[in-house]
Amino acid sequence: MADQYGALKRQVHMLGDMLGQTIAHDQGEAYLDRIEAIRQLAKAARFGDRARRDELLETLTSLPDDELVPVARAFNQFLNLANIAEQHFSVTNNMDSVGRRLDELLAGLNAEQKAKLPQVLKEMDIELVLTAHPTEVTRRTLIVKYDEIADCLKALENPNIGTSEQQKWQDRLRQLIAQAWHTNEIRSARPTPVDEAKWGFATVENALWDAVPDFIRQCNAKLGQLELELPWEKSPVRFASWMGGDRDGNPNVTAKITERVLLLARWTAADLFLRDISPLISELSMHQANSEVMAMGDNSKEPYRVALRKVRRQLRNTIDYIEATLRGEQADSDDILWQDEDFLKPLLAVHKSLYECKMEQIADGPLLDMIIRARCFGLNLIRLDIRQDSGRHAEAIDEVTRYLGLGSYLEWDEAKRQQFLLAELNSKRPLIPRNWQPGADTQEVLDTFAVVARQPKEALGIYIISMASQPSDVLAVALFFKEAGMQWAMPIAPLFETLDDLNNAADVITALLDVPWYRDYANHHQEVMIGYSDSAKDAGVIAAAWAQYRAQEALVNIGKERGISLRLFHGRGGTVGRGGGPAQGAILSQPPGSVDGGLRVTEQGEMIRFKFGQPAIAVNSLMIYITAILEARLSPPPEPEQSWREVMDTMADDACTAYRAVVRGHKDFVPYFRAATPEQELASLPLGSRPSKRRPDGGVESLRAIPWIFSWTQNRLMLPAWLGAGQALRNMIEAGRQQELETLYQRWPFFKARLDMLEMVYMKTDSELSAYYDQRLVPEHLWPLGKQLRALLHEGIHTLLTLSKEEFLMDQDPWLQESIKLRNPYTDPLNILQAELLRRARASETAPEPVKQALMVTMAGIAAGMRNTG
Repeated sequence: MADQYGALKRQVHMLGDMLGQTIAHDQGEAYLDRIEAIRQLAKAARFGDRARRDELLETLTSLPDDELVPVARAFNQFLNLANIAEQHFSVTNNMDSVGRRLDELLAGLNAEQKAKLPQVLKEMDIELVLTAHPTEVTRRTLIVKYDEIADCLKALENPNIGTSEQQKWQDRLRQLIAQAWHTNEIRSARPTPVDEAKWGFATVENALWDAVPDFIRQCNAKLGQLELELPWEKSPVRFASWMGGDRDGNPNVTAKITERVLLLARWTAADLFLRDISPLISELSMHQANSEVMAMGDNSKEPYRVALRKVRRQLRNTIDYIEATLRGEQADSDDILWQDEDFLKPLLAVHKSLYECKMEQIADGPLLDMIIRARCFGLNLIRLDIRQDSGRHAEAIDEVTRYLGLGSYLEWDEAKRQQFLLAELNSKRPLIPRNWQPGADTQEVLDTFAVVARQPKEALGIYIISMASQPSDVLAVALFFKEAGMQWAMPIAPLFETLDDLNNAADVITALLDVPWYRDYANHHQEVMIGYSDSAKDAGVIAAAWAQYRAQEALVNIGKERGISLRLFHGRGGTVGRGGGPAQGAILSQPPGSVDGGLRVTEQGEMIRFKFGQPAIAVNSLMIYITAILEARLSPPPEPEQSWREVMDTMADDACTAYRAVVRGHKDFVPYFRAATPEQELASLPLGSRPSKRRPDGGVESLRAIPWIFSWTQNRLMLPAWLGAGQALRNMIEAGRQQELETLYQRWPFFKARLDMLEMVYMKTDSELSAYYDQRLVPEHLWPLGKQLRALLHEGIHTLLTLSKEEFLMDQDPWLQESIKLRNPYTDPLNILQAELLRRARASETAPEPVKQALMVTMAGIAAGMRNTG
């Protein structure tokens, strides 16, 4: 590990030197010396040198306005470069270990597991959902440059590279670093939902398009040892998106936006397939073919080329049709590709013919890659989910019932709502009057369902209902589908996201499946979304995690009892406070049977770039997913013993009580939160298209989980990710139950994952920096609360180290430990500077522009330093 870390440090040092050269050229050597002096002071302060720390504070707090932005930018850029190096180095060194894990899993299978494996492979269903949740602070413009920097690092690692070639790549590195330095880090305006969707499409185009075929080939090479392969009938991995479909609390996502995003996705898919098919036509010059392809090829001497030229023409026609539609013109829909099967049929026929004519090697080249992409992405590129709050549906139906003189739907109890909805679902007449003009909100709901009803089935994922709490919430969506003329049964997934919702999830799904009409609609398949963000914000991470586990267990059992294929959809974020963490540990810590119906999980914000930003990284991430699911299916985690459950019940109650006593019960908490973090200023950072609050005039309770987490990450207290957990562990130890906790850690993956994530969070906290924010920003009468919270933090760290028997946090993961230490000398100055900038901004009604700009840069830089910010 020491050798590997030494190599990483050398790479980081090289990038830092290149950045320093750029800064010196732009700002002068004296300025670079100033930056380097700040870095050295921060490094010394980290080693406990109080005099150097005082000097660091004095230097940063006395910066004149004209130096604020350049200083902030220097440290921000270095952190981004360090992240690139670390990510590149991790992938380069982890690819083999990830592949070995799958090899070891397959080699260690017993006879029973080997017999089960073909069915598990046949049922493999991984769907990763890219969301636009606003935690990606890095501009797309810079991401492109950072990706190319990573390519340069990869090229420079080639041991056979010549001196001139090495110089070429180093020159290119310097150019890219200079380009990044001279590019504004902060967007000038918030992205639109269409912008966000295009970023999602770019992830497919730049990484996943190449990664998916490589991933399938690598898996099949390993499975070939057992004479198995992933089945052809469907892709084992698929992608969906919320970008342009998630309208929950985002007024910028309208029916027109959703329709435009769907068209742009189809355009992108057609364009990518068109780029693939042209060189393929050039390659397939062979004259031998079976009778089917000869007929497709008009019995020419080059039947494959003729057959695929027809497909190419259809792709071009499809692009022309979409472009005309986007311009609002009448478009010719003749001879275009609309259904995935129409596209796949000729590709599969060509593949079959090549095999029959003994040209297997040719068949399994670029043609097979294209078929794999067609199976995974289809003509719609990425399936769009639709999400809306249950209250919006109820309000729309209420407007209808009041207009028709039937009373107020909102005032009816659940039984009366269900009775009304089922009567309308079974009715042959429409409910909504043809010429009726509802209010704007209701019209938007109706327009959204009309857009959905016009789409081909392959274009859409599932319909998610946030804040779902009753079967009527699901039936209401089904009624809107009927009214819109939907021709197929789109899956409807209730989202259970608060502690009470999770605890009631099993009862709601049971009641829903007791409705005969809905049982027929669901056709033995049900999607349920588990919310991680709001449940943790509601009750703290320990209570939320245990509620999520128990809800999944209960739902899995309901599925088995009812003969229902149940697929759980995990709404995870990047941070521990929002259910984040390594994918493998997360999957293996779930209840036994919870991935039997497949896995659906959100990939959010900056985690999309970290997991899928480059082809090699994406292949690595997909291999981690498939390995973990195979392990969970073939060697499921143990059922928790009753005594384990009792431990978790006690801990969850204690943790929730401790968490809520602060967040809900302490009279000073809200003013302290707003003073000690950049929560209010965060709204000025143009992160995403969605407002930071569900209600513009709401308080902390209306604050979305992302800015809630993001704010505490900025001041390094990381409060939502640990509050309550340490107290619960301490209570168990004081009750003489430490041995039980150690047993759970050794034998139960769920418990181990919770404590490992807690340790990582503790490692990223910094109580001294948090205290500094208090000193600079918080009114003195609120200081006792800050001291109390930091005392709880220290107690929690001490308790965890007592359990782990480690001297220091993360001793069992030295790579991550050193990674955090590497970034601290660059993150610490940004934290100190941010506290000073917040003080200056709050001291005047209108902060100077350099202060506002530098403040946004520090937010971006600290996010880069903390890595998983949302």
